[in-house]
Amino acid sequence: MLSFNQLLWLFCSLAFILLSQCTYAKYLKSSCNTCKQIADNFSKGLDRTKKQNFGGGNTAWEERALSKYETSEIRLVEILENLCDSSSFDCNHMVEEHEDHFETWWFKRQNKHPDLYKWFCVDTIKVCCSTGTFGPDCNACVAGSERPCHGNGVCDGDGTRGGNGRCNCDHGYKGEFCLDCMDGYFNEIRNDTFSLCTECHTSCKTCTGLTNEDCEKCKTGWGEDDEGTCLDVNECLNDPTLCKEDQYCLNTDGSFSCKGCDELCSGCTGAGPDKCQSCAPGYQDTEGTCTDVNECEQTDAVCTAENQECLNNKGSYICICASRYKEQEGVCVKIPEPGNQ
Repeated sequence: MLSFNQLLWLFCSLAFILLSQCTYAKYLKSSCNTCKQIADNFSKGLDRTKKQNFGGGNTAWEERALSKYETSEIRLVEILENLCDSSSFDCNHMVEEHEDHFETWWFKRQNKHPDLYKWFCVDTIKVCCSTGTFGPDCNACVAGSERPCHGNGVCDGDGTRGGNGRCNCDHGYKGEFCLDCMDGYFNEIRNDTFSLCTECHTSCKTCTGLTNEDCEKCKTGWGEDDEGTCLDVNECLNDPTLCKEDQYCLNTDGSFSCKGCDELCSGCTGAGPDKCQSCAPGYQDTEGTCTDVNECEQTDAVCTAENQECLNNKGSYICICASRYKEQEGVCVKIPEPGNQ
């Protein structure tokens, strides 16, 4: 049996290996992305300089004496100088490291290999692969390089020297070859090389067609009727205690939600003051709808202190000092007339 120190060493070794593999995979992908950007910027440089010339006073003489600007070293240098942002270390390092390859392609390989990306990134410095291939040897992705993952997913490492070539299926698809449908989808078309997964009706967990009559199994919140059709379950009818006392239950397709009662209600069955089970304090039932009680108009006065008057507000009232009176130490006293102070 391994000792604790041996187990710890083994665990650390495995962790280091996994971390190294992950780091290396990121490096491979990053190197390919850098190379792609360089090739794209080179193409943009070609477009940018295609109508330029040597810039001297006698272009015709210069081109006779120094060769055409179109294929000149001067044009190449102008393009190379603008391939990378000054802050991009990886880009500038790759260009400097392989400057001789750019010169070889420019003067000797351009006519035979017009695709710089393929010649430079894939075939020469070998940091990328052609589309539909992956890994150190640029092997074909699952289902072949023409239609990786049968067109229903992305090949891991596609176009790079990294990855494992396995499929990351698009939403709705599953399986090694991305030909099978995930739950909630069905095969509208299917053969050995092609699969079209279409979404089921919202009530179906699995299905064979588009409608709620084609469900093989209903989703949670839906139930089968006698004919096998998936219909919404009204949770609000089945369990009226789902929500709190100051909320009402609102049924939705396949589920429910709890909504707050109107502020005029003390318990309710729906939205609005006409769905109250009873009215909140300060409100009264008026023909089935809770409305504000105007305490200030009641027979018995609610503001009984001297020189007070009642002011009604929603659900309550306040007692304020009458006009020309102000509150002073809890009582309403008359405001002195100007000149009588």
